[in-house]
Amino acid sequence: MSLNLAAEAYFQKFLAQQAPDSPYPSRKVLAEGWGDSPAMADELGALIAAGTKTATCSALAEWKHDGDELPEPGLLTVVLNGSDEPLCIVETIEVKILPFDQVPADFAFEEGEGDRSLAYWREAHQHFFVRTFERIGGQFSRDMLLVCERFRLIYPSR
Repeated sequence: MSLNLAAEAYFQKFLAQQAPDSPYPSRKVLAEGWGDSPAMADELGALIAAGTKTATCSALAEWKHDGDELPEPGLLTVVLNGSDEPLCIVETIEVKILPFDQVPADFAFEEGEGDRSLAYWREAHQHFFVRTFERIGGQFSRDMLLVCERFRLIYPSR
């Protein structure tokens, strides 16, 4: 995904504050709102900007359907709200492919949503992935593969 004008300006402001030997100017960067609606992008973006949400996941089937490259450590993301306005920048630090039913409790906690329990995570994400498969075709299953990504907030730094 390319950067919109607001995300590009935000990213350039971030780069202007970096040391001359910063690795960030050479990194791949994208801008996106997270979730499947503007309201969800607002909610998840606020959790990310607050430092509460430090992990996310998506269906591997969705990546394949959309033809997108999987995230890799070092990827920078300008997190957008539901109005496509930049909220913060995160850096991907880990990516693992896991079956839905093998996502561990610590990952669910790091996702930062609801009561942060694995039970909440499973219920909320099952509903989310059912909607995802309505869009791309296919069907939710407990052994479906997920792209599980951990990230850290780098701008604004807390």
